Amino acid sequence: MSTAKTSKDVMALMEKEKVEVVDFRFMDFPGMWQHFSIPATAFEEDMFSEGLGFDGSSIRGWQAINESDMLVKPVPETAFIDPFTQHKTIVLTCNICDPITGEDYTRDPRNIARKAENYIKSVGVADSVFVGPEAEFFIFDDVRFDQNEHAGYYFLDSSEGRWNTGRDEGPNLGYKPRYKEGYFPVAPTDSLQDIRSEMVLVMQAIGIPVEAHHHEVATGGQCEIDMRFAPMVSMADNMLKYKYIVKNTARKHGKTVTFMPKPLWNDNGSGMHVHMSFWKDGKNLFYGDGYAGLSETALYAIGGLLKHAPAVLAFTNPTTNSYKRLVPGFEAPVNLAYSRRNRSAAVRIPMYSNSEKAKRFEFRCPDPSCNPYLAFSAMMMAAIDGIQNKINPGEPLDKDIYDLPPQEAAKVAKTPGTLRGALEELERDHDFLLKGDVFTPDVIETWIDYKLTNEVQALDLRPHPWEFALYYDI
Repeated sequence: MSTAKTSKDVMALMEKEKVEVVDFRFMDFPGMWQHFSIPATAFEEDMFSEGLGFDGSSIRGWQAINESDMLVKPVPETAFIDPFTQHKTIVLTCNICDPITGEDYTRDPRNIARKAENYIKSVGVADSVFVGPEAEFFIFDDVRFDQNEHAGYYFLDSSEGRWNTGRDEGPNLGYKPRYKEGYFPVAPTDSLQDIRSEMVLVMQAIGIPVEAHHHEVATGGQCEIDMRFAPMVSMADNMLKYKYIVKNTARKHGKTVTFMPKPLWNDNGSGMHVHMSFWKDGKNLFYGDGYAGLSETALYAIGGLLKHAPAVLAFTNPTTNSYKRLVPGFEAPVNLAYSRRNRSAAVRIPMYSNSEKAKRFEFRCPDPSCNPYLAFSAMMMAAIDGIQNKINPGEPLDKDIYDLPPQEAAKVAKTPGTLRGALEELERDHDFLLKGDVFTPDVIETWIDYKLTNEVQALDLRPHPWEFALYYDI
C-alpha cells in the first residue's frame, strides 16, 4: 500500500521497493485507461513538475495530427506498485498538459473532474464532494464476437450460466443460479467467492478501502464489489484501479470480465449506482429534518439532478448498450423520480442509517461503461445547479411505479430510450455543465460528435441478428 504524498515520497518508495519500471497512466476521452512505460533508471524527480512528452494525436477524441505533442504530469499521491507485472513496476496516474502553454488540457477527463471539485469550492456550495459507486460486472469463461460485411455474432459462456444445466461437463454438478435469482446464494451456487475475495484483497493492498462484495442478481457470473466512499477525483482514480484489478485477477484465473451494461438478454444488466453527498466545514450538507432525513439543500440537489438527468445520461450511460439495460423491468431505474426506498426510481435515499455521516442520495441510472471523471462531474454540476436555482424535485414517489395506473404513470418523466436520445438532450441542455469552465463547449461538441459518429451511426449501419429472425422470410 502506497502512502506517497510528494514526489520525494515516490522516489523513496521506488528505492525501497527496488522498482524497475515506471508506468504512466491517463484516461482517454471515451473512458479507456491508457499507459506507457519507461525504465526506472530513466525516471527523474523533475518529471513531476516538467512532465514527459507523448503523441496525443493517437488518443481517441484528442489532438489533431498537427497539434500532436502533449505532456503527462504524474500525480505523486496516485502512486502504487502494480500487483500484476512480472517486473517491479510503479504506476503513476497523470494529468495532461499542453507543452507550449503549460495549461491543463481541456479534453483530459481528469482535468474536468479537478475543475468540477474546484468549482464547487469557488462558489461556496461545499468544500468536499464524496462519491461511492457500486459497479457491477460479469465474469465469463469464454467470449467470442465478430462483425464483418456478411456475418455478425457474439457468444458468451459461463460455467455457472443457467443455460448450461444440460451440458455434459463430465460431470455437470447442477449448481447454476436461476435467471434473476443470483442474488446472495452461498457456495456452491456462488462459484466466484474466492475470485472476488482475491480482487478485494488486491484492492486493499494498493490502498482502496472495500466495504463488501457479493454475487449479483443475474446468472452467468454477475458480481459486485463496493468501494468505500471517497472524494470525487480520488474515487474516479480508484474506479480505474478497480476495473484494472477486477479484469486482471479474472484473467489470472483464465476468466474474462466485462463491464458492459447488458451483455446477456433477458436477465439483469450491470449498473453502477452512485452515492453522492456534499460537505462543508466538516458537516454533511445533505443531512436534515426533511423527507427521508434530507436537508433542503439535498432536495434542491436532487431537483437539479432529475431536471438535467436526460442530458447527464449522455455521460453516465454513454454506450448504445447502456440503453439495453435502461428498460422497464429488471430493476432498471427508468423513472425520473426520487424515493427513500423505491429502487425503480432514478434517485433513492438509502435508509440503512439516518446518521449525519451516512446521509446521501443514490443515483441509480449510471452504469460501469462510463468514464468516471466525466460521469461524476456531470452529476455534481447538475446537483449544484439545483442548489443554486432552488429546483424543487416535486413529491417523492414511494409507490411501486410499475403498478401505477396508466394516467398516473404517464406523468412520471422517463430516461431517454437510446444513446442518440441522451446526446440530443445533452445538445439541448448543457449550460449547467459550462459553469466555471468545467466542461467547455469544445468538450461537449467533441463528445456528441464522437459518440454519434463512432458508436450510434456505426451501429445503425449494421444489420442485427434478430432482424434476420424477424424479417428474412418476408
